Amino acid sequence: MTPSRNKTNLHITTRSYSIGAPSSGLISEIFLQHIENSHISDLTQKHGITTYYRYEEDLLIIFDPNQSDIQKILNDFNSLHPKLRFTAEIEDNCTLNFLDLSLHRTPTGFRTAIFRKPTFTDTTIPFTSNHPIQHKYAAVRYLYNRPDSYNLQQIEDQQELNIINNILHNNSFPINPQKPPTHNPDKPQPSTPLRNGPISHTLAGKPHTSKHL
Repeated sequence: MTPSRNKTNLHITTRSYSIGAPSSGLISEIFLQHIENSHISDLTQKHGITTYYRYEEDLLIIFDPNQSDIQKILNDFNSLHPKLRFTAEIEDNCTLNFLDLSLHRTPTGFRTAIFRKPTFTDTTIPFTSNHPIQHKYAAVRYLYNRPDSYNLQQIEDQQELNIINNILHNNSFPINPQKPPTHNPDKPQPSTPLRNGPISHTLAGKPHTSKHL
């Protein structure tokens, strides 16, 4: 039971959680894990789902199209609980976007690239601003480290690097920026390249993909 109040009325919600409450995310995750533990095993066998990924409420599934189809899968997912409603997004031209990844299906697996929405802007904290240098370079580290966390091939990796360089140029960053000091800004420290992280994540799967939101 979640009470909330406006200027004149008190509203009590008995079948949902309060948006913004510290416990909301935890309760939602417990609920979704309960649904998964109770039903996903049966659904994967019924529909030939070979791979199942979930990030919060976003699902990525890979299934055998000879054993099922997306509409049947969607109907079964929407019948799991009265308060759960899924929509489906299927691949277009062998490509499907999931979170910040663009997955392209090939005869031997997947090629991955960084996905940005059409509304993306190249705005970040300008290098010429009065923000602390650590704040400025935090965004730069993120931009450079993100491609290293995915299994990008050489072409996609170079495309992403070009986009990053363009973002930094448009925000007045120096070319080929280096990591600033981490602990003591007054103590000279050797600079190390930003792109020094190992590839730590690989996606692989079967011939058909579908995304549920």
